[in-house]
Amino acid sequence: MALYILKRFSGVLLTLFVILLVSYSLVRMAPGDPTKSSMLGENSAMTEGISADESALTVNRSLREKLYLDKPIYIGFFFWLRSAILHGDLGDSATVDKGKPVTELILERIPVTLSLNIFAIIITYSIALPVGIYSAVFQNSFLDKGSALFFFILYSIPGFWLALVLQALFCEGGKFPFFPIDGLSSSGVIGKSTWQIFAESAKHYILPVLCLSYAGFAGLSRYARSSMLEIIRQDYIRTARAKGLSESVVIFKHLFRNGLITLITLFAGLLPGLIAGSIIIEYVFNIPGMGTLSMMALTSRDIPVLMALFAFGGGLTLLGILLSDVFYVIADPRISFK
Repeated sequence: MALYILKRFSGVLLTLFVILLVSYSLVRMAPGDPTKSSMLGENSAMTEGISADESALTVNRSLREKLYLDKPIYIGFFFWLRSAILHGDLGDSATVDKGKPVTELILERIPVTLSLNIFAIIITYSIALPVGIYSAVFQNSFLDKGSALFFFILYSIPGFWLALVLQALFCEGGKFPFFPIDGLSSSGVIGKSTWQIFAESAKHYILPVLCLSYAGFAGLSRYARSSMLEIIRQDYIRTARAKGLSESVVIFKHLFRNGLITLITLFAGLLPGLIAGSIIIEYVFNIPGMGTLSMMALTSRDIPVLMALFAFGGGLTLLGILLSDVFYVIADPRISFK
């Protein structure tokens, strides 16, 4: 197992290197100059004896050198990679939060996105797995067909549209103003009890978590049903029932465990989602998480922030795939690392 993980990890490093190289090249080749929209506005203020144009030009040149924009793409990538690996320095933000270390910027926003997505994943699996198992065991029943229709409708609804509709209906200023319109925290908690503070915080989470999870449990329930249906027709399931085992033992010990392979495969996409977040949902609800940071970095071409996000996203995706392969062996003894 250790040798297998070591081999796969070396492949992960090589793949991540290619991902970062391609990402850096695309960012550098994109039209526009991030330095012109970053510090020129603030730092072009006239200094004593120097005109505004000369000051702006000096700041622009200094920032270009700091971002390695004055060097060819492959040299700029080498300097960024060397700084990131040897010193753990991902650079400073050029436009999103000027001069602030990228690591600090990300660490401030990761807990927000983690809290949202962990709740969304718990809700997704809590709904999808029972529905998928029930639909497979009671195939073509009324509830099976009804849930299929309902989940297909849910899956077809765009997330940004649902977020805007829920915000217009149930947030402050809407027809039923029960939920706050943005953010994840409320002001004025002084003097309130713990349960009151918890209830206020829960109101901020309900709509964003719902928008993040509805498509997930709609799709995952169909995957779970399909996987369970394939297993339920196997001979060993009929043998287990013929031996007189209870239906709950057949379902959870034999059917569910062997149907986990498909669900484990989907796990590879969960880890990057935990960090990357949902750009659209966080933007609509004005949540200061990784999704909003990604949007701001993309629109302003903040190269240090973008490269850090590419590194996190690519690394977590590859880690998710590696963990999925390890979980295969744990879930199914017939699979070996060889």
